[in-house]
Amino acid sequence: MRIGQSTDIHRLVEGRDLILGGVKIPHEKGLEGHSDADALTHAIAEAILGALALGDLGHHFPDTDEKWKGVNSLIILKEVKKMMKEKGYQIENVDSLILIERPKMKPYIEEMRKNYSDVLECSIDQISVKATRGEKLGFVGREEGVLAQAVVLLEKVKG
Repeated sequence: MRIGQSTDIHRLVEGRDLILGGVKIPHEKGLEGHSDADALTHAIAEAILGALALGDLGHHFPDTDEKWKGVNSLIILKEVKKMMKEKGYQIENVDSLILIERPKMKPYIEEMRKNYSDVLECSIDQISVKATRGEKLGFVGREEGVLAQAVVLLEKVKG
């Protein structure tokens, strides 16, 4: 078994869609970044890379590469899943957290979990997505950005 963890932060800006967990969420601001800036998906993908000792997202998907400009981050996660399979591992579980002042994430969490279980080819019961507010403290509380964290446990495929 291998454990990986990661944190991702993106600024909230006007003129961008708010996409988290592969879900487009109605909001007056979205996340700034080279891809669709889905901080939660980035944290999960990078946690998997960490568990595999393959470095970080920037190494594999640099923001200087036009191939990844505006890309749906679930595509990045699919690429990371391929690396995981090539190394002979599968998901045991994912535990993730979104820190965002608003909007409320509860209406979108089940769809996020489904997106991840589909991409990672595992049961939805192996995927946890939680959310909390910044309670008006720090950059999250001031609605300047979003922070996402993830921990993954990988298991060597038997056989």
